[in-house]
Amino acid sequence: MQTNKHVLPDETIGIIGGGQLGRMMSIAAKYMGYNVIVLDPTPNCPTAQVADEQIVAAYDDMEAIKALTAKSDVVTYEFENVDLAAATYIEKAGKLPQGAYALEVTQNREKEKSVMEEVGLPIPAFSIVHHGAACEKALQTTSLPAVIKTCRGGYDGKGQLKIESEADFADAVAFADQDGTFIIEEWITFDKEISVIFTRSVTGEIEIFPIAENNHKDHILYETIAPARISEAVQQKAMDAATLLAETIDIVGTFAIEMFVQGDDIFINEMAPRPHNSGHYTIEACNVSQFSEHIRAICSLPLTKIRQLQDALMINILGEDMERALKAMSHIPEGFIHLYGKDEAKEKRKMGHITFIGDNATDVALWKQAYEEEL
Repeated sequence: MQTNKHVLPDETIGIIGGGQLGRMMSIAAKYMGYNVIVLDPTPNCPTAQVADEQIVAAYDDMEAIKALTAKSDVVTYEFENVDLAAATYIEKAGKLPQGAYALEVTQNREKEKSVMEEVGLPIPAFSIVHHGAACEKALQTTSLPAVIKTCRGGYDGKGQLKIESEADFADAVAFADQDGTFIIEEWITFDKEISVIFTRSVTGEIEIFPIAENNHKDHILYETIAPARISEAVQQKAMDAATLLAETIDIVGTFAIEMFVQGDDIFINEMAPRPHNSGHYTIEACNVSQFSEHIRAICSLPLTKIRQLQDALMINILGEDMERALKAMSHIPEGFIHLYGKDEAKEKRKMGHITFIGDNATDVALWKQAYEEEL
């Protein structure tokens, strides 16, 4: 149940989840004049530090969900593993414009791939298995290399295992002998990974941000380059695929789709029903950020026409790089640092990000080089 009710400044936005995405949503909302309440089990979580109020409770605590719903004029979420019963309750109350269906699809890789397959989008070949014996049988007809993933959960390389040869079959079978459902996917050899991030309004209006190019280290996003270095043919295919998925799932708000590029072909990898790490560059480089556009969408406000103002490159700051990153930034004028307010700098934990901007890709690359020489 979507609502077209305009939620205007000085009204209240509820956010489920208190991490860095909720924090940046909250900052955007506060700039626009909204009040913000966050529900998160961790006191003084990153979002709570910039919100007006925090409800400290588990995400599936229905009494807390009811309290959040009652205090909010509209509710959104910053991660996809929101309890579906909670999302359905808020949707029935007419306060979750994004609805529960987008969560249902993106929480489950089997459903996600099935939706893509049904509308004819290019995806890696896949099979679904429920236990080790089924995995062993499926591997006999699977092209290698491949990857096995949990259908629920998993991020930054967690919850998955690459299968390069028959020597890895035993590990894959053991991986699938846990409780749950697993997906075995063809391993796509790609030229680059791209992200298509868009925002869709409750009336079906779509604004697509400049497509970004992603590079990873140790399965964690290291840098995002925008605009991506892709052909017009690839750009059009990616935008067409994003539009089709947006309409099929009836998306409201900011949504991200990761794709692999192979020559002039694309393969859809995964989706996220929320702002995305690879869209952080939009804060400095575009006339409207992925977070501000998201707030406009869920509040039934007209979307802003998106323009990229400068070339950009974003780098994540992990816990082990925190001290050196801050020192490096002390003399780089075209770098913008965002820290997330996390309580402890742990190895491989995303503590913040830096966005470098410039008039062209060469200038941006020089700022990145100056930064990395200090690390």
